[in-house]
Amino acid sequence: MQRIRIGMGSQPVEFLPRFGNRHGLIAGATGTGKSVSLMVLAENYARLGVPVFLADVKGDLAGLSQAGTMNPVIEKRTALIGLDDYRNEASPVILWDMFGELGHPVRSTVSQIGPTLLARILELNDVQTGALAVAFEVADREGLLLLDLKDLRALLNHVAENRKTISTAIGLVNAASIGAIQRALLRLEQDGAEAFFGEPALELIDLMRQDMSGRGIINVLCAERLLLKPRLYSTFLLWLLSELFETLPEVGDLDQPRLVFFFDEAHLLFQDAPAALVQRVEQVVRLIRSKGVGVYFCTQLPDDVPNAILGQLANRIQHGLRAFTPRDQKAIRSVAETFVANPDVDVAKALIELGTGEALVTTLDEKGIPTPVQKTVIAPPRCRMGAITVEERQTILLRSPVGAKYDTPIDRESAYELLKLQAEEAAQRESTNPVAPVPDGEPNEGISGKLKEWLLGTKRRQGALEAMTKSTMRTVGNRLGQQIVRGILGGISGGKR
Repeated sequence: MQRIRIGMGSQPVEFLPRFGNRHGLIAGATGTGKSVSLMVLAENYARLGVPVFLADVKGDLAGLSQAGTMNPVIEKRTALIGLDDYRNEASPVILWDMFGELGHPVRSTVSQIGPTLLARILELNDVQTGALAVAFEVADREGLLLLDLKDLRALLNHVAENRKTISTAIGLVNAASIGAIQRALLRLEQDGAEAFFGEPALELIDLMRQDMSGRGIINVLCAERLLLKPRLYSTFLLWLLSELFETLPEVGDLDQPRLVFFFDEAHLLFQDAPAALVQRVEQVVRLIRSKGVGVYFCTQLPDDVPNAILGQLANRIQHGLRAFTPRDQKAIRSVAETFVANPDVDVAKALIELGTGEALVTTLDEKGIPTPVQKTVIAPPRCRMGAITVEERQTILLRSPVGAKYDTPIDRESAYELLKLQAEEAAQRESTNPVAPVPDGEPNEGISGKLKEWLLGTKRRQGALEAMTKSTMRTVGNRLGQQIVRGILGGISGGKR
């Protein structure tokens, strides 16, 4: 049975790959060694042929692409852990970047993201979210492809121009909500996220590759800049996780996962997240196991992850915590209660005393039962523990198997082009069949109008003259009418006499 050696406690501490889809947690304070534990897991899964996806938020995980360097500290640790086959080596890596600067562009279409996640990226309120959902429904009914942000802008303008008809047919839309969405889109474009929306869109099969030797490829998302936009970062990873869940077929329990997904800075996913979104994440984490995908959350404190999700994480590597604040002290007590008890380990005390590269670890045994917690010295990774150079990055990109597919953007006919064509056709129809508007009470312009203006003066003077004429005519008419009536009445009365 294959095993992944994590480190050494009172006995060897190992992960069983067939339980890799039972998910996991890597937690600990800053500087305690979370990134090293992540590297160890990632490269060991890759050596077994399992593809990996992870986000590099500090720029050091790209070091997985380079072989490490042996030194006395590593030699001593490998001897302590019993890693007889240890040698420095690189892992096959594909670099990705949502902004297309440090890796291959990662793109998705507006339609694939959908109104719910897009509303979270744009930080819309409930009313604005509803208006965005109506706009997407209009696109579906009218067959408008939403690929990039200019398509979405064109759609919003179309909805604004026809909002009375759309409000009656689909749902209420007001100009204020459309304006707020457009302003949010402008902020998103200014943040540089426009490059994320478009084609060619990322195909999940390209995240599940192996190299020529059968090793799983590690997909590294360069997220240093992306992390500055936490909602965009967390929503993108959530979208990717949801796409995996909805696309991959059911496979049940395999000898090893089909893909391992590391969610670094996991607290950003749940920060200010509505209850419906947290429930969605819980559902995905609970059910994606049967798709053969393992999800590992990396964060500082375990309580950054909601309890409903935390309860699904069977494999745990808990690095040291610092009891500097009341929240830290509460977290230590909480963590100590969640581990399977080990009479040889005082968990609460150990959490404070753990050094860099040490952790409390619990995994699943051959029967799928959580093992008692062990104080563990974590194994060193085989790769470089640090950033890569510009030249090394360029070499990786040039050798990449997906560069030709994703590096060149595609802009095909979609909502923007179709709505623009409709507007041009409407304008052309109006120009070929002009209808001169004639307001009520206003004379037609032209030669007669010019002649009238020359004879009678300006329109203001014409209006005064018309008013005087009408008044005079009414006066004359009244007097003439009175005389006629009097004459008739007089004739009648005279006849009676």
